[in-house]
Amino acid sequence: MAHPKLLVVDLVGLTPDLLTHMPRLRRLADQGSQATLEPILPAVTCSVQSTFLTGQPPSGHGAVGNGWYFRELGEVFLWRQHNKLVEGEKVWETIRREHPDYTVANVCWWYAMGATTDYTVTPRPIYYADGKKAPDCYTRPPELHDELVGELGEFPLFTYWGPTASIASSEWIIAATRRLMPRSDLTLCYVPHLDYDLQRFGPDSPQARQAARDVDAALAPLLDDAERTGVTALVLSEYGITAADQPVDVNRMLRRNGLLEVYTQDGMEYLDPWTSRAFAVADHQVAHVYVDDPSDLERVRALCADLPGVDEVLDRAGQAAYGLDHERSGDLVLVADETAWFTYYYWLDDARAPDFARGVEIHRKPGYDPAELFFDPEDKAVKLKAGLTLARKMAGLRYAMKVVPLDPSPVRGTHGRLPKDPAGGPMLVCSTPGAVAGSVPATDVRDLLLRLAGTS
Repeated sequence: MAHPKLLVVDLVGLTPDLLTHMPRLRRLADQGSQATLEPILPAVTCSVQSTFLTGQPPSGHGAVGNGWYFRELGEVFLWRQHNKLVEGEKVWETIRREHPDYTVANVCWWYAMGATTDYTVTPRPIYYADGKKAPDCYTRPPELHDELVGELGEFPLFTYWGPTASIASSEWIIAATRRLMPRSDLTLCYVPHLDYDLQRFGPDSPQARQAARDVDAALAPLLDDAERTGVTALVLSEYGITAADQPVDVNRMLRRNGLLEVYTQDGMEYLDPWTSRAFAVADHQVAHVYVDDPSDLERVRALCADLPGVDEVLDRAGQAAYGLDHERSGDLVLVADETAWFTYYYWLDDARAPDFARGVEIHRKPGYDPAELFFDPEDKAVKLKAGLTLARKMAGLRYAMKVVPLDPSPVRGTHGRLPKDPAGGPMLVCSTPGAVAGSVPATDVRDLLLRLAGTS
C-alpha cells in the first residue's frame, strides 16, 4: 500500500532572521507555509528531537538534555546513542499501528541506535583496541554502510564537530538522505551546519549569513528531489542561536565553596561525582545541579542564585512548570541569562586540567564544551600540531588532538533557554500550503507529522 511520503529536515539553528538569506528554502515557504516554533526547555538537540518524535516534554520522554548524571552508574554521560533512553512511543510507531508496512529512514537524528526504523545512519567512530580512533558511521541494515561509504566516501567525522567542523559533513548527510528517501515513507535528516559559525562568530555575524546561504545551496538538490517526486517536505529547527558573551563557571563556584570534589591522577584532576556534595552538568544555557544531601539544597540554591549570569534556579516545582521534572534532571536546574552560558570546567588551575580538556572529547567531558569548535588561539603552532596529528592518524598510529583552548572567551553564540524574540527563535517551513501558521509548540510537531503522513 502506498503512503504519502514525508521528508523532515532538522536544520538546526534555522530562524526567521536567517531565512531571509536562504532563497531555496524561502521559495519553499512562499509556495507552502511557515510558522515560528515554541521550543521546550532545554532547547538543545537531544531534548527537542525527542519531543518532536514523541510529542512529550522531557518530563515524559526523559531526555532532559544532551546528557545527564546517571545516578545508577555514578557517571556523567553526554551524547549517548541508544534509543531506549527515550521513553514514549515514536511517531512512526504510532503510524505503524494503522499502517504496519510503513517504512522509515533516520539519517543522523539523535538516539538512532536501536530504534525501530528501517534504515539508520548515525556517526559512530571506530575505537580500535590500541587506542586509535577513526571516522566512521553506524548503519542499519549493515550492508548500507559499504553502499554509502563506497558512493560518498567515509563519514566526515572531523567536519561534523570540532575546530575543523564545516559544511562537508552536512553535504555528506544530505547526499545519503537523497539515496534513502526513495526507499522510505518517512525520511528524517539532520543538518548541523548552522550550529558551527553561529556559535563561533555569533548569529548576527557575516559568517552566520554566509553559513545560511551555503546550507541553503546544499539543501537545494534534496528539496528539488522531494518536489519532483511528490514528497511533502517539512524543514524545522530545534532552537535559535543567540549572541553569547558571558561564560559562567558554576562548577568552579561549587568547588570553591567546598561542595565539589575531585580526584587526582598523573597530576590531572577529575570530577568525583561519587563524593561531591553538589556538581553541575553544564549544557549550553542550562545546567543540571545534582545535590547529594537534601540538607545542602537550600545552600546550593542560594549560591547558584547569587552567581553572575544565572537567571533562574528551578527546584522540582519550578522544573514542573517547564515540563522538566524527571528523575534524571538535577535537583536544581539553572537557566543562564540571555547572553550567558555554562562551562563544565571544575579545575582551578589550568596546569591541573585533564588531558581530554584540550581535545574534542564529547564522551569524556562531564558537560558540553563549545570551545571544541576552536583551535587554541594562544598556541601559535596549533595548526601545525593538528597537521602532524592527522599524519599520525593516516599512518595508522595512535594520536590525541590537543588543540582546544581552555579559555572559553572566543564563543560568540549559544542556546538552551527559551527565546525572547521569535525572529531569533526556531521555526518550521512546510511545502504544504496552510499546514502550519502562527506559532507551533514543539510538543505539537508529532501530531503535525501524523497529519502530513496521512494517518487518522
